[in-house]
Amino acid sequence: MAYSFSQQLLDWYYKNKRDLPWRQTDSPYEIWVSEIMLQQTRVETVIPYYERFLAAFPTVYDLADANQQQVLKLWEGLGYYSRGRNLHQAAKMVVDHFEGSIPSDYNTITELKGIGPYTAAAVLSIAFDKKHAVVDGNVIRVLTRYYGIEEDIRSGKTKKKIQTFADDLIPFDKPGDFNQAVMELGATVCTPKNPLCNQCPLSSDCVAYQAVKTETIPYKSPAKKIPHHQIAVGLIVNQQNELLIALRPNDAMLGGLWEFPGGKKESGESLTQTVQRELEEELGVKVDVFNKFKELKHAYSHFKITLHAYWCVITTGNPKPISGQELRWVSLSEIDQHPFPKANKTLIEELHQMDNSDLTRFVNS
Repeated sequence: MAYSFSQQLLDWYYKNKRDLPWRQTDSPYEIWVSEIMLQQTRVETVIPYYERFLAAFPTVYDLADANQQQVLKLWEGLGYYSRGRNLHQAAKMVVDHFEGSIPSDYNTITELKGIGPYTAAAVLSIAFDKKHAVVDGNVIRVLTRYYGIEEDIRSGKTKKKIQTFADDLIPFDKPGDFNQAVMELGATVCTPKNPLCNQCPLSSDCVAYQAVKTETIPYKSPAKKIPHHQIAVGLIVNQQNELLIALRPNDAMLGGLWEFPGGKKESGESLTQTVQRELEEELGVKVDVFNKFKELKHAYSHFKITLHAYWCVITTGNPKPISGQELRWVSLSEIDQHPFPKANKTLIEELHQMDNSDLTRFVNS
């Protein structure tokens, strides 16, 4: 069955694979960059980021020599920013400890920051022809349907079973193509909803297809309810018509990105009280809070937020980076040079739409 599965799949892949930029290279560095970007991110979204990133950092030496702000600015909007920070740190490790060569064995490559079992298997198989089977969401869907696995795919036991099947199926010859073929099938044919079974090279032996269970396999137990937080931030303008921004610590979520200072609303306080408390805790200043500038919603992987931005004026104290790494006053013409999370970036886009020759007049208007 293993030979039949792999051969049919590879025959299909060579005829139907998408023309993607990371499939035009045998560079371990370029393949590694693509695999990091593709984690939890759609191919269509990744392509322009991948091309811009490699144009800026064509070699691992270029990436290692860059500063983190340059890396995060190019990553801006791609999300899961720890991927970019880890990739940057790992590039430094490759240059410092491996003479610029991506390690080609499993134990060594997993020592690099941000490389876990999936990424290691992908890079080693695609770049070095090593027999390591990848298991991502696409692979899980293909194999659970093919073998008729109806257990909960959130279960560690089920994941281990799927990994065993993948390890048994992957051939010694062209393991990288095989891994890409399974993922390609899951992405383009064996889709979550309305799979194109009539176009699948494996349908004649697929248990879920034969049993008409493609809509119920794979089974995933309900996720926990996603929390929703109210976040309030302050837009502070100085006499030079500059806005105050704060750099998030590297060990925090969205670390290394800039933001407008503020934070999560606590029980029993108003949004304006949230701004006052957060700015005193973060910056050591007291502020008067005036008109709301904007309210917007944003979803992260494990929670959602509504972001409320208020114009503020400092009444007592000078801002200091008590809880962050750095504070900076920037004009609107300079602000786009800094990497921001998506929600803050949306606020900046709104600020650019205003007649912003004198931001101070909007504070009390």
